[in-house]
Amino acid sequence: MASLRDIRATFLDYFASHDHEVVQSAPLVPQDDPTLLFVNAGMVPFKNVFTGKEKRAIPRATSSQKCVRAGGKHNDLDNVGYTARHHTFFEMLGNFSFGDYFKERAISHAWELVTKEFALPKDKLLVTVFSEDDEARALWRKIAGLPDEKIIGISTSDNFWSMGDTGPCGPCSEIFFDHGEDIPGGPPGSPDEDGDRFIEIWNLVFMQFEQIDADTRIDLPKPSIDTGMGLERIAAILQGKHNNYDVDLFANLIHAGEDVLGVKAQGDALASHRVIADHLRSTCFMMADGVSPSNEGRGYVLRRIMRRAMRHAHLLGATEPVMWKLVPALKAEMGDAYPELGRAQALLEDTLKVEEERFQRTLGRGLSLLEEATEGLGEGGVLPGETAFKLYDTYGFPLDLTQDALRAKGMTVDEAGFDKAMDKQRADARASKFSSGDAAPEAVWFGVRDTAGATQFLGYDGTEGEGRLAAIVSGGAEAGSLADGETAELVFDRTPFYGESGGQCGDTGVILFENGAVFRVEDTQKRAGDLHAHIGVLEKGAIKAGDTARLSVDAPRRVSTKANHSATHLLHAALRDVLGPHVTQKGSYVGPDRLRFDFSHNKSVTAEEIAAIEAQVNAVIRQNVAVSTREMSPDAAIEAGALALFGEKYGDKVRVLTMGRALADADTAYSVELCGGTHVDRTGDIALFKIVSESAVSSGVRRIEAMTGEGARRYVDEQIGFGRAAADALKVTPADLAARVTSLMEERKKLERQLAEAKKQLAMGGGSGAAPAGPEEIAGTKFIGRVVEGVGGKDLRGLIDEAKASMGSGVAAFIGVNEGKAALAVGVTDDLTGQFSAVELVRAGAGAVGGKGGGGRADFAQAGGPDGANAAAGLDAIRTALAG
Repeated sequence: MASLRDIRATFLDYFASHDHEVVQSAPLVPQDDPTLLFVNAGMVPFKNVFTGKEKRAIPRATSSQKCVRAGGKHNDLDNVGYTARHHTFFEMLGNFSFGDYFKERAISHAWELVTKEFALPKDKLLVTVFSEDDEARALWRKIAGLPDEKIIGISTSDNFWSMGDTGPCGPCSEIFFDHGEDIPGGPPGSPDEDGDRFIEIWNLVFMQFEQIDADTRIDLPKPSIDTGMGLERIAAILQGKHNNYDVDLFANLIHAGEDVLGVKAQGDALASHRVIADHLRSTCFMMADGVSPSNEGRGYVLRRIMRRAMRHAHLLGATEPVMWKLVPALKAEMGDAYPELGRAQALLEDTLKVEEERFQRTLGRGLSLLEEATEGLGEGGVLPGETAFKLYDTYGFPLDLTQDALRAKGMTVDEAGFDKAMDKQRADARASKFSSGDAAPEAVWFGVRDTAGATQFLGYDGTEGEGRLAAIVSGGAEAGSLADGETAELVFDRTPFYGESGGQCGDTGVILFENGAVFRVEDTQKRAGDLHAHIGVLEKGAIKAGDTARLSVDAPRRVSTKANHSATHLLHAALRDVLGPHVTQKGSYVGPDRLRFDFSHNKSVTAEEIAAIEAQVNAVIRQNVAVSTREMSPDAAIEAGALALFGEKYGDKVRVLTMGRALADADTAYSVELCGGTHVDRTGDIALFKIVSESAVSSGVRRIEAMTGEGARRYVDEQIGFGRAAADALKVTPADLAARVTSLMEERKKLERQLAEAKKQLAMGGGSGAAPAGPEEIAGTKFIGRVVEGVGGKDLRGLIDEAKASMGSGVAAFIGVNEGKAALAVGVTDDLTGQFSAVELVRAGAGAVGGKGGGGRADFAQAGGPDGANAAAGLDAIRTALAG
């Protein structure tokens, strides 16, 4: 039986033997498409090639692309675990022609692969074509020898693909496998086509038109091919299975789940095991490609998939985190094809464990609330949307998890009500999702790239160089010239200016043209991948495309930036050494003034750990050894031990930066990473490293900010100055400052306690300083009521407890007035809670001071109001309510 990994290799090897470039899977996070949360089809990484914005050196490609469908239009999440072929994560096998071969060779390749390489019986195969595509129908007859009854014409959009309302489009041809008469269902296009007998295994898209508008469609000058074959689907057929979850990969993951959970995948437990296996793949690959759990955007999708799997683990009896224990099984199955799983293993395990611990703390309460909310609902009942939102907002239950929990009870959720409550979050997510930030349309920059070519970067060797002006982009379009005072983005054939990327900010400086014109560079950005766009204003003269100039980077600013960038590499290595190998870079900023480094870690970094990290970095700086760089392929670099950023897009060649000697082994490098930024020549050039802050960014992500060189020295001097000033003010030496501050804090707390006790005694005495006044009687009930000045709401509870104790049986009410505002508290002794509710009484008083509502229990409740001047009226309102 061919394994899933063998099937993947057979597909790629077949097309490699037919002159296709084997392209590694792109990260799940789209690199050049802000309209997508995740890559959801094999053609997504080639979208700009198909639209003509980008050109490839090789006109043919093949890949096995990682895909996720768990949000938006393509959302398979609800069906996962309950159907045979739905997944949140899947691999899409594909072959692509970019204006090279077309229909005949695409059909020939497909037929040869499925009938010879995969050895599928021809009598089990049939195809569909677009009803108007007579050419494809004739080619299937010629190449495959299929009779007309096995070439089915489909007139709907199922067999006509388009990228959108406008753009490339064309007819499709799909290959189906017939599972036999014993399986219900009819062929495509028939009334019974939704059955499981005929399964689509491969879709061939013939991209031959361009849709100009709703009424206009023209021929493409170079038709292209885009195909997609689901690896899990073809594996099921080749392994003689009817359900994707029975193929070897899923069988092994499910078996690992059985071992960890101690529950067999049978009966009601089967669906839960399938959910866990599927969601393990999607969550691990998302995290390996740089996504972290959060409450918005991609992080929200990741967290909801995690929690759905974790709930199914709970249904199978899990009382402690289990998902993290399955990561080694996933690595064993897919790590050879996707080495990022191995590189990220520690991060994956740690994040899954922390997330499941967090979820288990809220799971019980959330499920209890769900039980209470559905207690009066029978089968077919609808849970209010507000309740579903509360489960999400308070207990972290995504909507689909709530729906999944109700499915077994035959209940649904009022989605419209939930959506209404979620409007703000969705609006924020949309704003983030569609933010682009490019000054000019993407097409403009790809056009410049086609005509000008890539910018040659000279900045590794210096801060000055000669260049020819290749393009001027102004006002969102390419321009031929630029006049004095106008702003623009200039592209040169060569430049020493670094374009912002990899966390390092873009260079600033000045460009002097041979004709005397002066252009001030305020920033440098990367456009279309490898263009360096110099952003600024022409301060003098006029320029046009083709002019030559002397480009000069602000050298002192570059020197400081290089020191900070090199320090981030040393910091990364120190973090991994001190905190553990799970630490991975999650983002960075490198500027001339400071550096910021975000990294995966699930708790705050202690003062002792920060001290150890600083000590390591400064020790390597003092080594003052040369920093080396070399170019190699990404795979070779990673095999050599270089750290790569998960989800980063690398070219065919990468720069490998090696810095310092390991502190415990002088023969081993301290830091080896892939990086295209600019760096110091020797570690000693950094001079000094100082961490200035450590904080949380999001769940599982921490941030360190630091300084180097002169900036770090000034920061240390400033901190020493603060300490000396504080010591002088307290008349102690700097060495005794901490002890003196601790003594003052303890003294303050003591005085605060004494003041609170004095206020309490004054309040119980009615504000007169005399002996405590006794309770009054209202309708046969003892009542103590006081207005107390300068007492905050948190201190009222003690007054209520003391008043209740002094009465034995009765009602107490205190209104504290602070800065014109009122805080109310009402207490009812236990024997009277059947007659009086503290909540109702405090609400009566709150109305008199301009407040609304109030909350608590029958024996104690609190409220507030803005009008402290009416505190006495508030007490009278409580008296009135008490009298009935």
